[in-house]
Amino acid sequence: MTVLRAALFCVLMVWTVAISSATPGMLSLQTLIDATPKGATLRLAPGVYQGPVNVLTPMVIEGGHAAVIQGDGHSTVLSVQTNDVTLRGLRLRGSGESHDRVDAGLLLQGEGHRVEDNDIEDVLFGIHLKAVNYSVIKGNRVTGKPLAIGLRGDAIRMWNSHDNRVDSNDFSRARDITLANSPKNFIVGNRFTDGRYGMHLIFSPHVHIEGNHLTHTGTGIVGLYSPELTIARNHIAHALTDGGAGIVIKESPRSVVENNQILHCAVGLKADASLDVDSALVVRSNQFAHNIIGLFFYGEAGGHQFTGNRFESNLTTVAISAPGAGSANVWMGNTWDEYQGFDRNKDGIGDTAHELFLFADRIWMETPMATFFRNSPALEMLDFLERLAPFSSPHKILHDPKPRMH
Repeated sequence: MTVLRAALFCVLMVWTVAISSATPGMLSLQTLIDATPKGATLRLAPGVYQGPVNVLTPMVIEGGHAAVIQGDGHSTVLSVQTNDVTLRGLRLRGSGESHDRVDAGLLLQGEGHRVEDNDIEDVLFGIHLKAVNYSVIKGNRVTGKPLAIGLRGDAIRMWNSHDNRVDSNDFSRARDITLANSPKNFIVGNRFTDGRYGMHLIFSPHVHIEGNHLTHTGTGIVGLYSPELTIARNHIAHALTDGGAGIVIKESPRSVVENNQILHCAVGLKADASLDVDSALVVRSNQFAHNIIGLFFYGEAGGHQFTGNRFESNLTTVAISAPGAGSANVWMGNTWDEYQGFDRNKDGIGDTAHELFLFADRIWMETPMATFFRNSPALEMLDFLERLAPFSSPHKILHDPKPRMH
């Protein structure tokens, strides 16, 4: 009896569907899922299965990269409404196009899920996490519908979810990766191209964003009302439309931006200024290169800390929205390609402080209508004359007492 029970247990735990490739078109996938025992593994044979389908029992579904779940074009392709479901090696395609219904390739609810190595394509929203906790989304490839960027859905849409890990996925042709009311999540090692916002965080504190590669998006990473973010070791490039900033931080106190590479963006980092000095942003050891504006500050005096950053070949290094914006920022040990001092004792630190003043640039910074004429011959000549013989006191916007040499 003991041997018989063990054999029955093995059969239940590995529920293998071994049918010909012609059978999936005749056999309902929903029937197979409903017939799979709790906690068992359903291995799908190669072929096309008709969706939409719902998973209501904990299980493992494996597709071996040859099982395609084809949506009906009017809804979400695969919905999970339980805990502890693993989806591996599936191909999901053909969702609806309704933003009101949030038509997606995959809808997850519950906790303890693992979604890995799946292909999700021709979908409005890629993966929708709705009140999902302690789950892993890893190694998937998501491609949205060929729509105008404003009509697309999100590659990942996370709502009211915490303690999840989105790891090493490849996203393209989507709108955003969105986290709303979703604290303590890890977004690491992902690639995203051809989108509006690489990552869009709203009311999502304590999120760790590391090692992601975001290119050709309107804006790289936006953190709104999300305290204590960690944004580290990301590569953000070619954010030149829809605001065009590599990183935007607004009312997200005590956040850290470190060791990022921000290249060829309209603005490298755009930050407001908190009224609370203890809520300052820490920006250290980043590279800002080939951006139209390296850093842009708006709001109050601030008090953000900038240490060990490199500023190279930016058209304008630092810009402000009005006199006094960012004036309380602290600068120390940054590398400036426009520094004109010397290092006579060869200690790697400039002999004199690096200071940046605004002359004619104040015109386009304080009058947005004049931005069109930025770097025009007329403004360049006016800037030269002001530096030569200023008829008003220039405005100092930064002072780095110990600039690093190249």
